[in-house]
Amino acid sequence: MAAPIGSDRRGGRLGIIVPSSNTNLEPDCAILAPSGVTTHFTRLGGYDVEAIPDSAAMHDLAMASVDGLLSLLMAARVSVIGYGCASATLSCGWTFDRRLRADMEAKVGVPAVTVAGAMVEAVSALKASRIGFTSPYVGDLNRKAAAFFDEAGIQVVNCADLGTALSSLEQGRLTPRDAFELGCAADHPDADAIVIGCTDFRAVEAIDALEKKLGKPVITSNQALIFGCLARIGIDTNSVESGGRLFKT
Repeated sequence: MAAPIGSDRRGGRLGIIVPSSNTNLEPDCAILAPSGVTTHFTRLGGYDVEAIPDSAAMHDLAMASVDGLLSLLMAARVSVIGYGCASATLSCGWTFDRRLRADMEAKVGVPAVTVAGAMVEAVSALKASRIGFTSPYVGDLNRKAAAFFDEAGIQVVNCADLGTALSSLEQGRLTPRDAFELGCAADHPDADAIVIGCTDFRAVEAIDALEKKLGKPVITSNQALIFGCLARIGIDTNSVESGGRLFKT
């Protein structure tokens, strides 16, 4: 009997802009992308990976042109663009985030998603309005994140900090256990959902445990980004077992 040959069919192509030091967004895409969907990456530099990323540094990163990166991704004829740095646009506000997304779409002619915007959309998809928020960011970035959600009409009822200032590289070395503990610390009786920021944080691997422990939906940056990208191109996420309640909506 002849060995089977792979299917001629493939789903959409996700084109993701990922910060240069980030080592966790790509593995999370491999975990969360449905069968047949492919992910294609280009890297965004221009920041000191050894430094503590604060809101000023992330604001500067958000202002950097991504035109060249968009051209590289569109050479692969991707179906949707994902801007894979949450803190960059969280530090600049909801209005800026929407403008960046619209600018990218105008330049490439395909849908675009930002991580920060995708987290807002995920909260809405889960019919939540009050959240507990956490991330491995420094305190001023977490405060910027809370202001971002407030501008988007979402109330942050609790915010949990790591308590230690970490460089970009150090954030990427945190474990799913760290994500679990921070997610638990972010919980609050009034929170409808827990949101965990940072695309270089291994929070996807803690979603199931957190949802079972807390009894409420958990949204992570990378989960929200992939969900948002897939929604833009009409791909169902129900078949993905690691996407938490969000992927079953």
